[in-house]
Amino acid sequence: MESWLFLIVILAVALLGRNQSLVIAVAVVMLLKLLPQSHEVLNYVGSHGINWGVTIISIAILVPIATGKIGFQELVNAFKTPAGFIAVGCGILVAVLSARGVGLLSQSPEITIALVFGTIVGVVFFKGIAAGPVIASGMTYVLLTLLNSVIGRW
Repeated sequence: MESWLFLIVILAVALLGRNQSLVIAVAVVMLLKLLPQSHEVLNYVGSHGINWGVTIISIAILVPIATGKIGFQELVNAFKTPAGFIAVGCGILVAVLSARGVGLLSQSPEITIALVFGTIVGVVFFKGIAAGPVIASGMTYVLLTLLNSVIGRW
């Protein structure tokens, strides 16, 4: 019962914040929860969903290449500007942080709820997008590692 109440609260916040993506996500999870084998289905989606999301995002990113809007010349031009180098560096940094973050989530599942809450707040009240949990978990990993290093030295 608590899980239903929690989902309803998130749905209400998403509706108030007019965040269509979160409304759809909560509705899908609620529908999945109604299935006879919901526990198995939700566990499967939970363990594979991030990979599906990354795949869908990757497809969307590759569409401009497929349509010819981005070609090798644009790639070469990206390396001619400081912004291009910064973008490449940030892409690498986010990929590495995300990998560390996924590891952190598997080691410390209790952090997941805090990240989910932070993501919901960011999406609803600050007009962010829900790509945040994986990146946030990577940032959390880095900050926790730094904090442990500093505390360990004291």
